Amino acid sequence: MRLLSCFMLLGLSLPAAAVDLSDAFALALRNDPTFHAAIAERDAGLEHRAIGRAKLLPNLSYRYSSARNDSEVTQSTTTGNITQQRDYRSYSSTLTLQQPLFDYGAWAEYRQGVAKALLADAQFRGRGQELAVRLFQAYSEALFANEQIALAQAQRRAYAEQLTLNERLLKGGEGTRTDVLETRARYELAKAQEIEATDNLDAALHTLQAIVGEPLEVEDLAPLAAGFKVDPLAPGNFEHWRNLAVNNNAQLIAQRHAVEAADQGVERNRAGHLPSLSAYASTGRSSSSSESTYNQRYDTDSIGIQLNVPLFAGGGVSAATRQAAAQRDQVQYQLDGLLNDTLNELRKQFNLCASSVAKIRAYELAVASADRLIEATRKSVAGGERVNLDVLNAEQQLYGARRDLAQARHDYLRAWLQVHYLAGTLEASDLQRLDRYFVSR
Repeated sequence: MRLLSCFMLLGLSLPAAAVDLSDAFALALRNDPTFHAAIAERDAGLEHRAIGRAKLLPNLSYRYSSARNDSEVTQSTTTGNITQQRDYRSYSSTLTLQQPLFDYGAWAEYRQGVAKALLADAQFRGRGQELAVRLFQAYSEALFANEQIALAQAQRRAYAEQLTLNERLLKGGEGTRTDVLETRARYELAKAQEIEATDNLDAALHTLQAIVGEPLEVEDLAPLAAGFKVDPLAPGNFEHWRNLAVNNNAQLIAQRHAVEAADQGVERNRAGHLPSLSAYASTGRSSSSSESTYNQRYDTDSIGIQLNVPLFAGGGVSAATRQAAAQRDQVQYQLDGLLNDTLNELRKQFNLCASSVAKIRAYELAVASADRLIEATRKSVAGGERVNLDVLNAEQQLYGARRDLAQARHDYLRAWLQVHYLAGTLEASDLQRLDRYFVSR
């Protein structure tokens, strides 16, 4: 709820410049249909508490009936049968107040309603955190696809220059047709990669637009800053994040409430074997309500208790109890599986964060080395020590290293966000922390 209220305030006035993560999340809170469906789901789920409580509270009902009667009454006498026609109106009016005194089934249903309400609230908290993850995924994919377009274009221009050089050398009798064909093949491959990256950008932007509810272009997004510095997770031990996930992960909390609701479902069905006791008070008015009260009016006030003892229901209560117990076991096993999956994914994302420092540093060095390798290879080709294919391979190595570096940076940010999401600690301040990795235009 802190995440929601903070960004609702931010969403009241969005800047006209670049849409950073905070701006995009404020838009998503207002416009994302999946999140609004989660709000409706939460509101519906919270009503389970009131529905269950209603079975424990007094019940007041009123019943009224009015009828026109046309009857034929035959009386037997010593002299024979006497038939009499009766055409009359009758009515009955009853106001009844009933209060359960002992109803284990109603009590179990109330506790089940409380568990379902807590389940709905936990699910909604998870949906809010999930929205932040979905938003960043689309935002990051759009930026990464745009970076791939820029890399493919740069690679295509480099191959174009190399192709022009090879064709000039071929015309001068110093080059070979093989060099031209090799370079042209790499040039066409770079064009294909650019087309693929353009398609990926279009898909990512449409996904992002569906979340924020407004049209966006990649120029509207804040790109990654040049001085990318990886901040290790704090604290850096996995056990800390594991304990957070076990206690705070929204999906795990929701599933535990689902187990509690299933437990109460077993008790509610088992209550079909138990007696129930209630107190009631009623006041009634009736006139000619039956043949025996013809032309008679009754004003009756009653107060008392009512005991209901179930004796035999054809085995339905036992069967329903066994069914509810099996469903409870199913939900429990689902909780165990969800816990294992969550901790495994947390370990994976934690390791990715932990290794990103060395990985990104290694890719940065690879880019610098590949850049120098191209210059050295071209000089070697001019000196007759290397051939055209060596230049092409060096250029491919450079752009491959740049692509891997960009991928590693985005992977680190996604993993950092996933760790906090899986640990159940993702808040507004975490998205704001990620904003500093991007350049505001």
